[in-house]
Amino acid sequence: MRAYHEYKDSGFEWLGEIPAHWGVGKLGACFEGRNEKVSDKDYPALSVTKNGIVPQMEHVAKTDAGDNRKKVCINDFVINSRSDRKGASGTSNYDGSVSLISTVLKPREYNPDFVHHLFRSYNFQEEFYRYGKGIVADLWSTRYAEMKNISVPLIPKKEQLAIANYLDCETIRIDKLITEKQNFIKLLKEKRQALISHVVTKGLDSTVKMKDSGIEWIGEMPEHWSVPKLSYRYEVLLGKMLDDKKITGDYLGRYLRNTDVQWDNVNDERLPQMDFRPQEVERYKVVKGDLLVCEGGEVGRCAIWEKDETCFYQKALHRLRPYSKSKDFPRFMFYVLSNAVHQERFMSRANKATIAHLPADAFRQYRFGFPSFDEQKLIAEYLDKEKYKYDDLLNEVDESIVLLKEHRTALISAAVTGKIDVRNQA
Repeated sequence: MRAYHEYKDSGFEWLGEIPAHWGVGKLGACFEGRNEKVSDKDYPALSVTKNGIVPQMEHVAKTDAGDNRKKVCINDFVINSRSDRKGASGTSNYDGSVSLISTVLKPREYNPDFVHHLFRSYNFQEEFYRYGKGIVADLWSTRYAEMKNISVPLIPKKEQLAIANYLDCETIRIDKLITEKQNFIKLLKEKRQALISHVVTKGLDSTVKMKDSGIEWIGEMPEHWSVPKLSYRYEVLLGKMLDDKKITGDYLGRYLRNTDVQWDNVNDERLPQMDFRPQEVERYKVVKGDLLVCEGGEVGRCAIWEKDETCFYQKALHRLRPYSKSKDFPRFMFYVLSNAVHQERFMSRANKATIAHLPADAFRQYRFGFPSFDEQKLIAEYLDKEKYKYDDLLNEVDESIVLLKEHRTALISAAVTGKIDVRNQA
């Protein structure tokens, strides 16, 4: 994109150099703060989101301040004043009402579509919160009394419209690309999971004779596979119950929590400690090769402990350890459980009344298909290779989405502050 022919210093860091024919003024002189209090019975409730101003969804929790809200008219710009809602703002296409925590502005000298891009730009958002006050970041807010002192660019309305039209077209184009890439990621994940599901229930040899497994969600499986209960092949034990009285003691040891076990990854940084008596060590320790499975939360989420050093684990986790290391391969079991979670097999037995849980007694009763150790190892090695291929591709697509979002942000900031001339691009 080409730049303007001539620039001047705006005198303000967030604007930098601006086109020579632009001016600078105070926000308070260009907008009127709208502070009329109304009821959401007369003016429908609107939500101030990072995607702009939208009608409040039915499932969104309603406040008790239904008769104490702030009026919004079409073309008003609304911004949430709190830093923990950073980026939640936009020009409204609706008449309605918002929470009193939001600032509502009626444009005087600005095109509403241009304002939507200017005030949602990264540069302005940073300047907006720089004018705020508060004790900590989450309670930091910027009121209109401070906001009106922010310096803003004064641009001919015809030029504002050209910039707004250009950014509307470009952001729609970029957002479409991002959506396409996100859909591609979804497709890749589905294909990866379909491959895992097929291989851990049918094996790698398409010519092998099949038989009915007797388990509905597995269906047919290779004739030479068996379907024993999990408890026949693996020791399944829950970790130690947390006890605040035992966070100090003579036998402190680091322990893993549910949140430390994510899919195929175990966090071992800054783990909490608890007292594990000598007689408890064997019962609650985790050694290299143990499979850790979440008992609650995302039931069945699992990963293998790959460290040489010993660690412990709390009751929110199951520890799976094969009775025979020459008979069962934990990496294969990882993929089996991945398939079971994807098929929602644990949720059918979990207690859905509150938080889903999978008690050890119930977990031990599940039946899975087991080939020989050598075949388990071959399947796991094959799926590892395929998984890494998918992961590499997923990472590439993720990175391209990040770049597109960065480009979108930079493009908006450049256009609304005059770093690029888009008057003939719309």
